[in-house]
Amino acid sequence: MDKLTGLMKTKYILPVLVITALILRLIPLRLKYFLGYDTYFHAAYVEYSATMGKWVNFFPYANAPWGMLIDQFHPKGFWITPFYLYKLLSPLGLSIDEAFRVTPAVVGTATVVLIYFAIKSLYGEREAGLSAIFLAISFGHIFRSMANYYRGDNYLLLWYALALLGIGLALSPKIKGEPGDRRLVFYLIPGLVAGLAAGFWSAYYLIFVFLLANAAFLTLEALILQEDWAFADSISLTAAAAAGALMANFLGARVGYGMFGWNRPDGMAVAEKLGLEFGLVKDAFLLAYLKYAVPLLILATVVLLAASRLLKDPRSRISLIVVLLLGVAAVGVHYRGLVEETFLAFLQRFGDGAIAETQRTSLRDVWISYGTLLLAVPFFTLRLRPSRARAADFIVLSFAIPGFIMMALWARFLFIGSLAVAVLAGIGAVELIEFLEEMRAVPKKHAAAALIVLLTVPTGILDLQNTLNARPFVDENWERALVKLGELSNGNDVVLTWWDQGYWVTYFSHRATPSKGVPDELTARYYLGMVSKDELMNLGVDYVIVSYDTVLKFPAVLETAGVPPKDYPMVPIPLVEQVGGAFLFEREGYSISAKPRGDHWEVVVAVGESRFSPKKAFVEDAAGVRGMNVTGAQKADAYVYLNLNYGYAVLMNGRAFNTTLARLMFTERAPNYRLVYSDGGYIKIFRFEHPNVAVVSREGKIILEFTNATGTYLTITGFLDNGRVVFDRRYKVEKADEFYLPDQLNGSVVIRYTYWGNGKVLDRGTFRLDDTWQQ
Repeated sequence: MDKLTGLMKTKYILPVLVITALILRLIPLRLKYFLGYDTYFHAAYVEYSATMGKWVNFFPYANAPWGMLIDQFHPKGFWITPFYLYKLLSPLGLSIDEAFRVTPAVVGTATVVLIYFAIKSLYGEREAGLSAIFLAISFGHIFRSMANYYRGDNYLLLWYALALLGIGLALSPKIKGEPGDRRLVFYLIPGLVAGLAAGFWSAYYLIFVFLLANAAFLTLEALILQEDWAFADSISLTAAAAAGALMANFLGARVGYGMFGWNRPDGMAVAEKLGLEFGLVKDAFLLAYLKYAVPLLILATVVLLAASRLLKDPRSRISLIVVLLLGVAAVGVHYRGLVEETFLAFLQRFGDGAIAETQRTSLRDVWISYGTLLLAVPFFTLRLRPSRARAADFIVLSFAIPGFIMMALWARFLFIGSLAVAVLAGIGAVELIEFLEEMRAVPKKHAAAALIVLLTVPTGILDLQNTLNARPFVDENWERALVKLGELSNGNDVVLTWWDQGYWVTYFSHRATPSKGVPDELTARYYLGMVSKDELMNLGVDYVIVSYDTVLKFPAVLETAGVPPKDYPMVPIPLVEQVGGAFLFEREGYSISAKPRGDHWEVVVAVGESRFSPKKAFVEDAAGVRGMNVTGAQKADAYVYLNLNYGYAVLMNGRAFNTTLARLMFTERAPNYRLVYSDGGYIKIFRFEHPNVAVVSREGKIILEFTNATGTYLTITGFLDNGRVVFDRRYKVEKADEFYLPDQLNGSVVIRYTYWGNGKVLDRGTFRLDDTWQQ
């Protein structure tokens, strides 16, 4: 243990932490593309603001055809770090794209360092060193803090690590030894930090939950360990959290409120359900926090302080604690439904299976995230022996318990839980080493080394492997197709595609999509052929993308549309063998054999024990798509598409074949659509033919040009950057081929147009007057 203590001294361990954390998190820099989906939107917005030379609030390339108010998505601080990192280092040649790529790794590494100092202040160098190194190598933390993957919860853990450091300083034995209560001033740090966190992520509220849990467990510690000074600490921390909530409210008015802000749908819904009225505080969560949670905890702390003065007998205190915990559990069960219907209702929009990170956490997910670190977690309980327990242990439990609960809910919360696992494992490892040495179960000089090797080496190998295996969903095919789309289309055109490809369109094509970053029912219904032409025109759609990627996700499309999967079977089958002119496509339970014979094809489909020929079949090769003359006596309600360019086949029934997705992807034929791009079977882009508006600039004038000009009226609405309407007028444009935008628009910076004909919308869209992407 003495050697371990020497190695964990700050001057030795700090460089190791920084280098280890950075190396593991910078590995994805070798990849050409970003990881995930949302990252592309964030990168596009940072790039757009950089080219505009200012923070743009009304962003026309999202939430088409309406545009997006950024301050109703995330606070602007969410994008500050890469933007100003670029500003700082651009003289050295750093591009905005490169700054964006490295920011997550910088934030993640800073979190590891702060956790070291926080645990050092609570415990000591050994516990701090192991906890921080475990966090540094934990894939549960790496996977949302690595280069090329920009996530908001990365900032949350950074800010909470700093808040934890403030709590640690207040509870540090060195500072506690000073006279008076001057140490309580350190509780201002977590309050200040929580307030600042509100400017960096729309779901920052968890930091306030953690702080209240920290304060509640300090009250519990005071009662259990009979340390009355902890009651004052609990009240001080609660008061600091309340001050932080007020600061968050003040900051929201300047950089944008969180997801429960007064101007956000979730905030309005929560306020209505809880009977809250916005006044000075304009955030439903913060309002409920200040109105209910903070006063209740302070009241409970005062009551328990009085009870502790009366109950000197340990058994009486234990009885009170048991009653208290049972009461908390009963209240939690009673109000669980209310909490789920209010603050957790937003989770429902993600669905259960359409997004991988919002699925329930599996044991495999836990193992991949933490590896052998899990083995040391249970030994944290050695700290809870009466002879060893102290306030720091209750602080750790106060964020570990919520962390474990969140881990069980969603796979994405394995990142939040990584802090709990790393700290519990770090402290547990130290406790186990000391316990083994006391028991002389192993030679003293080998105990620490053996345990640390067991915890770090397998976990490090596992995490290195998982980090190396991280792959972007985008590839050269998508980049090529979407760059071409940007060249083919007008700057104001709207592109419809599956939700997780929408932000790729924004980034590569610089075009708007209706995608909101979650599964969208209208798009799902469109792919199934359940959306009319009028609905598409009302949405301003000008281009549609179909892809093999969407074919692979067809079950999610059906689920999002609320359609039974059994009604629309669409089965992708890979090519496994090609001999001469014969092709065999096969997967478990399915096979398709196809062989050209003169002017016809012999196609045999096998599903289980059944064998039959399809009613219709199509083949796509270097020459394009064509129908096949299929021979075969026994035919079923089956349709087959064979792609020889990419080596796959798709088997479907009549319903699935008659969907818009299948018609466009497999036949390239559908009324009102014109193929403008195809790479031979992976990505295809179609122009939706309808009366269209193109925004162009000639001789310093902005002109709206009409294609298939059957419209009669044009509505022009002008907005300020904050979304306030300052101009709204309707113009008659019957038989006109173009319309010159008026010079006087009352200071408008954003224009939304709507092209009308026969009482219905023919086209609509949104654009900025000073748009640098279209110059």
